[in-house]
Amino acid sequence: MEKKIAAHSSLILLGLLVMAITACTKADAPDYPITPVGFTEVELSDGFWAPRLETNRVSTIPFAMQQNEETGRVDNFRIAGGLMEGKYKGERYNDTDVYKVMEGAAYTLALEPDPRLDSELDSLIKIIAAAQEEDGYLFTSRTADPENPLMGTGEERWSNLSVSHELYNAGHLYEAAVAHYLATGKRSFLEVALQNAELVAATFGPDLKHDAPGHQEIELGLVKLFRVTKDSRYLELAKYFLDQRGHGLELKIYPEGHRFSIYNDPVQIQAHKPVIEQEEAVGHAVRCMYMYAGMADVAAMAADTSYIAAMDRLWENVVGRKMALTGGVGARHARENFGDDYELPNLTSYNETCAAIGMVLWNHRMFLLHGDARYLDVMERVLYNGVIAGVSLEGDTFFYPNPLESDGKYRFNKGKAARQPWFGTACCPGNIARFLPAVPGYVYARTDDTLYVNLFMTSGTTLRVAGQSVVLKQETRYPWEGKIRITLEPARAAEFTVNVRVPGWARSRPVPSDLYRYQDTKSAKVRIQVNGEAQELRLIKGFASFHRTWKKGDVIELDLPMPVRRVLSHEAVDDNRGKVALERGPLVYCVEWPDNEVDVLSLALPDPSNLATEYREELLQGLMVITGEAYSQPTDNPESAKASLTRFTAIPYYAWAHRGIGEMTVWMKRK
Repeated sequence: MEKKIAAHSSLILLGLLVMAITACTKADAPDYPITPVGFTEVELSDGFWAPRLETNRVSTIPFAMQQNEETGRVDNFRIAGGLMEGKYKGERYNDTDVYKVMEGAAYTLALEPDPRLDSELDSLIKIIAAAQEEDGYLFTSRTADPENPLMGTGEERWSNLSVSHELYNAGHLYEAAVAHYLATGKRSFLEVALQNAELVAATFGPDLKHDAPGHQEIELGLVKLFRVTKDSRYLELAKYFLDQRGHGLELKIYPEGHRFSIYNDPVQIQAHKPVIEQEEAVGHAVRCMYMYAGMADVAAMAADTSYIAAMDRLWENVVGRKMALTGGVGARHARENFGDDYELPNLTSYNETCAAIGMVLWNHRMFLLHGDARYLDVMERVLYNGVIAGVSLEGDTFFYPNPLESDGKYRFNKGKAARQPWFGTACCPGNIARFLPAVPGYVYARTDDTLYVNLFMTSGTTLRVAGQSVVLKQETRYPWEGKIRITLEPARAAEFTVNVRVPGWARSRPVPSDLYRYQDTKSAKVRIQVNGEAQELRLIKGFASFHRTWKKGDVIELDLPMPVRRVLSHEAVDDNRGKVALERGPLVYCVEWPDNEVDVLSLALPDPSNLATEYREELLQGLMVITGEAYSQPTDNPESAKASLTRFTAIPYYAWAHRGIGEMTVWMKRK
């Protein structure tokens, strides 16, 4: 089955832009008005992010591939393909753990050739292809023992989509196969995906079976197949699955107390209303994020304004009422769901790592649609806080939920109170593995005549704007320092616009809503220069915008002051009433037990107190700490004990839980 396509490297690189949610060409069909610069087109040498990508390459991906073997996930394909005897192991969605890690491996191959990894992927693809049935069906939990399919898969194909994850698995298959094809030029995995997609397209549609997946994901995979093949059926099918929601999906009703009885409620899977009528984020948070990202793709490529209007409403609801300070979403452990408006607990918050990654995917797409930096502000918040907290600095242990408080006892992480090496449901490690290599693709974007600098990382890229090649170099120590130097080298002097994001946190607005605010609304002045000359800060949709004739060697310098800021929450958030949190730049801070001699949950930070910062090279791979004085009152006898003033130290939230199980909090009392 395996045969290489004859493709030049330039075509492969162009295709890699597709994986970063871009269009190969805008002549064929509508698409996002803004095009991101693909992750393979950005040379990242950033002191903060480059080591994380390298850790993902040398630690996370090999570890996850090993876990997929040791836990029987790969064996499930062998059993389904008749390559070995045995019984299916694990959950009905375990195929996707293999697919997601393969996608991450393909991304790393696109960034850095690795013959051993390339060969390992080839071997896995042969095993997966063996498990595929003749008509393209690929779902090992059924094929491994078709007479006794795993509970939840349904008695026959496609008969229990609200629970089965058949189409969810297919979506991750498509994404992984496209990544492998574009990274290597080999069609072996893509052919497996296309055979499956042909079967799905022949099964579902207006004149065929009417149903949709309980867990959204196939919509994203179908769009990627559409971008590669230009076959409009895949885009139409993605929209079809979205439009089926709210129109009486075939829900199998389980008895009360059954493991799957949660799926009796269409709200759980966002099928209670048509997607264009939904106004509030409800149900399973990860499903929500994948659905919203899929809606954005369809809105852009099908030019559907009703989708855009719905997403605008839903975004206002999430960012205004349902987002943790870290950017995490999904407040409830029960069903991994969104809560009610302003239901944002700290100790018991869920904030799944996969949902945080989904927030990045969705907000980036919203920026590509609207060109407004407020979506990038949210994306940056969740990227630096909600996402990277989900993986250890060593890359081999993970958080599933990401609470904003720990008492050292509440077992929030699938029965544990610390990062774990693996899970029975291991969606988060695989998502981390595939997400981190793509981070450089969020830094820059462009239109025909405008260049966008969205995130601040030491990096370089070459892109086309105003009809010519422009080399861009960025230098910074962000997020520890707020000075950014951007050097432009157009092939020849040319007139175009450069938009440099000025983060909301630098303009005294932590989030683009009233959910959180700074206690002191005054902030140091943002300074920006072009070729050493100070420029008036005129913002257009959150960007400092400069339209001029640029020539080789022109330099833009942005200085974002980074004082420690005290954050207050909307009064409707019960858990945060009377409390304060600390931020510096894009980072949310927390106080954790190893750095403090008192119970951190007893700390009260008075309003008039001095706070200082210090960079500690030796601590947790190097980070900036915040120090100051706070009151502490013993929690064992608070009525009789007198509060005493004590020194405290706060670290960035992403770095907590590396030194054992104990107390931590983002929100401290004010009195």
